[in-house]
Amino acid sequence: MREPLRRLVTNLGQVMVGKEAAIELLLVGLLAGGHVLLEDVPGVGKTLLAKALARSLGGTFQRIQATPDLLPTDLSGTNIWNPKTAEFEFRPGPVFCNILLADEINRATPRTQSALLEVMEEYQVTIDGVTYPLPQPFFVIATQNPVEYQGTFPLPEAQLDRFALCFSLGYPSEEEELQMLQRVRGGLEVNQLEPCLSLGEIQQLRQQVLQVRVELPLQKYILALVRASRESDRITLGVSPRGTVMLQRTAQALAFLNGRDYVLPDDVKQLAPHVLTHRLITAAGRSGRACVAELLETVAVP
Repeated sequence: MREPLRRLVTNLGQVMVGKEAAIELLLVGLLAGGHVLLEDVPGVGKTLLAKALARSLGGTFQRIQATPDLLPTDLSGTNIWNPKTAEFEFRPGPVFCNILLADEINRATPRTQSALLEVMEEYQVTIDGVTYPLPQPFFVIATQNPVEYQGTFPLPEAQLDRFALCFSLGYPSEEEELQMLQRVRGGLEVNQLEPCLSLGEIQQLRQQVLQVRVELPLQKYILALVRASRESDRITLGVSPRGTVMLQRTAQALAFLNGRDYVLPDDVKQLAPHVLTHRLITAAGRSGRACVAELLETVAVP
């Protein structure tokens, strides 16, 4: 199953120049069965990366442009009265897809943001007491601008905790940006990408990721990192048990991507800043990333 993954990485690399690390983290989130939050300034390729992934998988893709007037029913769907049948019919919203891009998610009101809580955790939508399952696999890629806060609503902790990973793409280097200009001149677009991995294969890969071994000393290391975040006087709110599980599962996915059937401490250390930072509430205005770096330095590695 590694050959389809190589084709997928190659496919994404055709439109994303110099973003190998971001592509790896995106695939880690996909294989771990979680969701991804891209926190970066506009114009660095967040939407392009999401579209390229959806195109490469051949699944259904929906994009939500979050605005303050967006309603929960605009996401989940609603019941519409059908005069011909004299009954209400359910009209599914854009969340009924395989890849969902929630662009600038922090511009939606808390009421609308809450509509994604059940969707992201339980993969279902409940309308008027009736539950509708979402298609599988289901993967949310949300974006937000960390610089511009006018007209935005910060994501609540419960929402942030449902994202497996949070990371930034960053600006390209001078050489990478020149290469990007050359590719744009050549006319390569996302719509020209060919699907290289089926939805069924994604489900198989997720099952294989769960078989990657995590030895007991490494599980204790993960637990020590998490518990240290809850006991630190520099952190007001530590990592939740959901974060503990997700750190192990993403480490399994990273090991699988690297062709191993076992997790190394380096896998955990590499992913900890992206899995734990957005789950923390720090004291005295400290940086969450600095707190995670401190935890990695103080907690003994097995």
